[in-house]
Amino acid sequence: MNNTTVLVTGGTGFLGVNTILALLKRGFNVRTTLRTLSRKNEILDALSEGGISTFDQVSFYQADLLSDNGWDEATKGCDYVLHVASPFVAEQPKDENELIIPAREGTLRALKAAKKAGVKRVVLTSSFAAIGYSIDPKNHVFTELDWTDENALIQPYIKSKTIAEKAAWEFIKNHASDMELTVINPVGIFGPILGGISSASLDTVVRGIVEGSIKENAPFTFGVVDVRDVADIHIKAMLHPDAAGERFLATSTGAMSFYDVAELIRKERPQLSGNIAPMQPTPTDQYTVMSNKKATVALGWHPRPKEEAILASVDSFKLSNVQN
Repeated sequence: MNNTTVLVTGGTGFLGVNTILALLKRGFNVRTTLRTLSRKNEILDALSEGGISTFDQVSFYQADLLSDNGWDEATKGCDYVLHVASPFVAEQPKDENELIIPAREGTLRALKAAKKAGVKRVVLTSSFAAIGYSIDPKNHVFTELDWTDENALIQPYIKSKTIAEKAAWEFIKNHASDMELTVINPVGIFGPILGGISSASLDTVVRGIVEGSIKENAPFTFGVVDVRDVADIHIKAMLHPDAAGERFLATSTGAMSFYDVAELIRKERPQLSGNIAPMQPTPTDQYTVMSNKKATVALGWHPRPKEEAILASVDSFKLSNVQN
């Protein structure tokens, strides 16, 4: 147990609850924000499933990305803030501002409250979306030096993550140079479901392939990272002295296609392959290439293989189906 207090925003999210769990296991005092406190028990149930038996080191605060209410109370007395909360919708909105405004304003709201509270460092969860969507991937290795152009023809979610991250860096530069900022840019987050709390990547890709609603390979590949490793890199970035002012691409080595995921499940979990549709493989020269070298070298971060993350999703997805 230590006396360091960390605020994790968005505790009911897949990454949020896993980050709370990882912090509690390391002895931190943890606070988390919820849009409504009525969802507190979802987090407690997930933490119990994750092995936490006492909850005296976790507390809950009501705060919304679109309102100033609650943010000062949540951040007061905190040493660090991990701003994980972010709007995400399953379907693309008709108006992109439905995503852009909450992402940008929510990020700035958390940063302003953190600055007012004298927080040492904020770790912001951005996304590969802010790195890899306006550069031709052919013959290119994506790193933290790359930025998505928010003026390109991109989906609203991708645009929202790019604008929110740029707004964060701008705020630190112009209004909070005494507060440190570190940014994590994860790819698709997979891994085990905790307490029934899942992710969009897991629900869309793994569930879609296992249940057969995804019937053909998509014309793109994607990075994979385990949620437990994303929680770990947030904590490493929070504590490492050299992480201030840096962004880190969080991905396992290599990319995958829907075909790869389908074949992995067919091979390793044949009992679940009955509804998996036959697919055509992706040509090897069409895979997106991403580097996690910066995070592995600078932070000593070593993520699980992408296959392990996918199979952990499959196994917990099957289990949650039985329970439900």
